[in-house]
Amino acid sequence: MTFGQEPPELIKHRLFFEGRKFNFEVSRFRLPNQSVGDWEWIRHPGGSMAVPVTAEGKFVLVRQYRFAMQGRLLEFPAGTVEVDEEPLITIKREIVEETGYRAATWQPLGQFPNAPGYSDEIIYAYLATDLEKLPEGPQLEEDEDLEVVLMSADELEKAILEGVPMDAKTIAAFYMARIRL
Repeated sequence: MTFGQEPPELIKHRLFFEGRKFNFEVSRFRLPNQSVGDWEWIRHPGGSMAVPVTAEGKFVLVRQYRFAMQGRLLEFPAGTVEVDEEPLITIKREIVEETGYRAATWQPLGQFPNAPGYSDEIIYAYLATDLEKLPEGPQLEEDEDLEVVLMSADELEKAILEGVPMDAKTIAAFYMARIRL
């Protein structure tokens, strides 16, 4: 899937805020249909995520505190792609750090925009199988507050349908993985 095939004409640009993981920018563009407008948007380096599945068919998720939501969300492990880093390298690191598992087999599930109304972030999703549980467990960063959760496909689908708090990328990637499993 290729994005950016019809780039708009940049008329004016302002970096409003430069953060450690993403920037907030304000831009005036002329769109391909010739309309002109001002947009506030987040420029993001991209994210990488795994749908880890154990030999017993359990999905490995994390229940993570998300300050913007002021609560815990059920999610597949994920992380921000670092500068000049391949998305697969990102998620191989993140799955170990967040879950304490390492995967021997990786299959690309695809890529998709996360929130295209206000961000250019692309999520790269992978199916991770042939998992090995590491004896040292998760190696969380200082600012991470999460717990590892194992669920069967039926349990996870029930949680989705019941509205258990989770992010959209987890729901999308779950169904992308179900097609391949």
